[in-house]
Amino acid sequence: MLSIVHSGALKGIEVVDVTIEVNSGERGDPRFIMVGLPDAAVKESHDRVFSALSNSGFACPRMRTTVNLAPGYIRKEGSFYDLPIALGVIQSTAQANMHLLDGFVIAGELSLSGTISDIRGGIAFGLYAKQHSKKLILPPKSAKEAALVEGVEVFVADSLVSVVAFLSGDVPLPRAQSSIENFYSIEQDYVIDFSDVVGQLAIRRAVEVAVAGGHNLLMIGTPGSGKSMIAKRIPTIMPRASMEEMIDIMNIYSAAGMSLSEENSCFRRPFRAPHHTISTVGLLGGGVIPGPGEISLAHNGVLFLDELAEFNRMTLEVLRQPLEDGEITISRSSGKVTFPCSIILVAAMNPCPCGFLGDKTGRCKCSPNLVAKYRSRISGPLIDRFDIQVDVPSVSLSDLRGRGKAECSADIKGRVERARSMQNKRFRDRKTTNARMVNVREICTLDATCQNLLDMAMRNLYLSARAYDKILKIARTIADLAESDRILEKHILEAIQYRSLDRVFF
Repeated sequence: MLSIVHSGALKGIEVVDVTIEVNSGERGDPRFIMVGLPDAAVKESHDRVFSALSNSGFACPRMRTTVNLAPGYIRKEGSFYDLPIALGVIQSTAQANMHLLDGFVIAGELSLSGTISDIRGGIAFGLYAKQHSKKLILPPKSAKEAALVEGVEVFVADSLVSVVAFLSGDVPLPRAQSSIENFYSIEQDYVIDFSDVVGQLAIRRAVEVAVAGGHNLLMIGTPGSGKSMIAKRIPTIMPRASMEEMIDIMNIYSAAGMSLSEENSCFRRPFRAPHHTISTVGLLGGGVIPGPGEISLAHNGVLFLDELAEFNRMTLEVLRQPLEDGEITISRSSGKVTFPCSIILVAAMNPCPCGFLGDKTGRCKCSPNLVAKYRSRISGPLIDRFDIQVDVPSVSLSDLRGRGKAECSADIKGRVERARSMQNKRFRDRKTTNARMVNVREICTLDATCQNLLDMAMRNLYLSARAYDKILKIARTIADLAESDRILEKHILEAIQYRSLDRVFF
């Protein structure tokens, strides 16, 4: 007897349709055959399914049974298919009449006892169900994630027995109850604050401009000048994510098996700070079945690369295109997967190997050749992709001894959100910022004085064509922070100083 169960395969951060066909009672030796490009974990489901059937009061088939995971050209991986395979076996061997089976998309991992364990990609299943007007049966935590997608009907499966009874129309299953509003209503609370930062007014201003316009930021300074301290406080001034942005972020984390939907948790934009020993796959994503890397886990948030010059040069070079496109495509023999990576890249590095080049104490003993070799670890094209490049000086003794409190994160965040609000109206899209605007010349119009200033900077600093556009974008952000409709001379002057290091320092 043939039975059909609908499920899905997680491909990147999207679910594609998988139909599980189970046919029992075929002629031939009693065997369990699985086809349809299953990986090792899927092949192992034979033992999990048979043990779960026995411990749940169902008989294991003693006849030739074939399981087909269609379509055959998609490689199936993971334990998503345990539950639908078990249901297919029960239906094909006429142990239950699950007449409701056809109306659901089902996924879940079975334990040997017949209980159902959680799987990755709950949000992706919810988005798939909404797009195709389907109902879902998922394990508890996965169902809770899927229910965050508005308009999706999700039922919670905790055991094989309860799912069979539900699909047979005998007993109800509880519906998953989640609301994105709950995450949106909880106020973000950070232990750290920008008021902890002593002095460094110019750097604080550069960070404010970077966050307001979504610009990439490079900080170069001596050890102990506060680069890492400032970077770690950037999330405290990030504008609140929209619900659509929150779903995008949760979808990536859910696909990576890192749930953000725990009880009473407060949603925050991601801040990822990988160590400089990270591999290219760890940073960009990949694997036999491609998964998201750190750059995608930082989507709609901040990726912080401390000690930038210590990263592998080839690892850094592959960041160039994703930074421009806002997405990264990974190709493998199993297929091609695209992950979003719209981020603010923040990096920090020392000016030389010892870190004290240019310091007033004169402690640096690095030779010119050693300094040149150190700087060559970061290519010019990559440096050019940092919209804002600033020198971070050592904190003065007077600032260290000062007793006054610096401006708090809440005040800075207020200005950032007002600037982002102007950008939302300008682009009519909360996902677009000044850093990602396309029609730069149309939006960033300059009067004659501003144009002459910019032309002079291009000639004297030998800036690239990319730098020209970036100065315009930064000037537009500075004008937004001042709530000005026009880009003024002072906005251009401030924007130019944020681009001087790519030629003066390197």
